[in-house]
Amino acid sequence: MKAIVYTQHGGTDVLTLAERPVPEPGPGEVRVRVRVSGVNPTDWKTRRGLTATGEQVEQVPNQDGSGVVDAVGEGVDPARVGERVWLWLAAHGRPNGGTAQEYVVLPERHAVALPDNASYELGAALGVPALTAHRCLTVADGGPARLAPGALDGRTVLVAGGAGAVGNAAIQLARWAGATVVATVSGPRKAALAKAAGAHHVVNYRDQDAAQQIRAVAPDGVGIVVEVSPAVNAGLDVAVAAPNAVVAFYANNGGDTVTLPVRASMSPNLRWQGVLLYTVPEEALAHAVADVSAAVADGALRVGEEAGLPLHRYPLDKTADAHAAVEGNAVGKVLVEVSAD
Repeated sequence: MKAIVYTQHGGTDVLTLAERPVPEPGPGEVRVRVRVSGVNPTDWKTRRGLTATGEQVEQVPNQDGSGVVDAVGEGVDPARVGERVWLWLAAHGRPNGGTAQEYVVLPERHAVALPDNASYELGAALGVPALTAHRCLTVADGGPARLAPGALDGRTVLVAGGAGAVGNAAIQLARWAGATVVATVSGPRKAALAKAAGAHHVVNYRDQDAAQQIRAVAPDGVGIVVEVSPAVNAGLDVAVAAPNAVVAFYANNGGDTVTLPVRASMSPNLRWQGVLLYTVPEEALAHAVADVSAAVADGALRVGEEAGLPLHRYPLDKTADAHAAVEGNAVGKVLVEVSAD
């Protein structure tokens, strides 16, 4: 089978197309014929060694994907063969488990049933973005710990970077759960995408009166902030936060150092909550997988220009170009088309 591999950290030039034997599933595992592989910032950061620890070994990149179960190991229901699935954290702790290959073996819980009405492109776009968004939306004091229709009724959510993959998922999940959603963006093109995703209100965070615009639609403040750039947006977040709000930050866009106004954060009991999918508690991960699956089944999660998430497709042998696109901040979702039916 064909696979993309790298044996040292570095730029996209370390990615090579190789022939590897088709792996066999062990106990509790499934083998999936990968249709589409999703590329996330965590994938190129791991490739560059920015998030890696320990000795470098041969690695297949990409955490997310979709495909069809074509074999199962001992202890797995044989009825899963032929099941359409979406994959999450495929490569975490498994150097050969990335989705940039024609067949991948992974624990069966990491291959989740994909409804017939959901495309493989959608399946490959879930994983890291949707599970991260779910975590950000479920860490507020007073809950909810789960998302479902009505779970966020009466709450206002601010999504920073509403045109990004996590931002897009956060908007759609928050809308599905009943929240009023405000998104911040940097310009008209991204504003249109955030609106297409379902944001009720969109604000350019570069506007001098951005805080006033947000307060105009959320006079009591915002209860949950899904934050991609705390170094840039900390002042705005504090200005619009409601009492006992949470700022859930999942990335360091704009810098690693954040200056927080201490008194302005103390007075409303504002909480700053870091979110990294690899260290999210297991129970919370299980809830996220179940809730994201429910949202997909309800048709609440979508991809494509009309859903605010343009798709950029590359063939397997151009995975390096796909990584370069994500590293270059391509707007939308970058996908690698691995195999056809």
